[in-house]
Amino acid sequence: MRQAMNFSGHSAPWACLAIVGASLALPGCGGAAPQKTTSTPASSTAAEAGHDHDHPSEGPHHGDLVELGNEEYHAEIVHGAEGSITVYILDGSARNVVPIESTEVVLNLAHDGKPDQFHLPAAPQDSDGAGKSSKFHVVSAELARHLDDENSNAKLVVTIAGKQFTSKVEHHHDHDHSHK
Repeated sequence: MRQAMNFSGHSAPWACLAIVGASLALPGCGGAAPQKTTSTPASSTAAEAGHDHDHPSEGPHHGDLVELGNEEYHAEIVHGAEGSITVYILDGSARNVVPIESTEVVLNLAHDGKPDQFHLPAAPQDSDGAGKSSKFHVVSAELARHLDDENSNAKLVVTIAGKQFTSKVEHHHDHDHSHK
């Protein structure tokens, strides 16, 4: 038969390790009460540290930006002269145009308490490729006027790769654009 290991002379360190291990593994009853931790909200700088991109305040054509999805895409709405309204479809960084297969985008809004819909047909740019457009355009003084109305509750509806995006349009008056 084998003889059991003899820990004589080494029993104190083994006993201490066993006690420490058991105290870490088993919840105690008594002792100090669990510490309540609180956290303060992270500063906006710290919260944005996880982003690998900037959030521009206007698009590359100096228009208002509308987020589509969770920054999957953006739309840029540009007010031009005499009721010209152009919507550009942009990437998640809001810097580059993205040609899509849609033949139109739609602006839904309310005026005088009634819903209305404005369709902006595709106006492909030379670089968009066959059957695609990154630009949608209409000339409508009525639409331009309603987009400037803060009570219009305008929403842009865009379909990209079979997925429909509906986003609130907020017009910002803090940059130059012409409404001639």
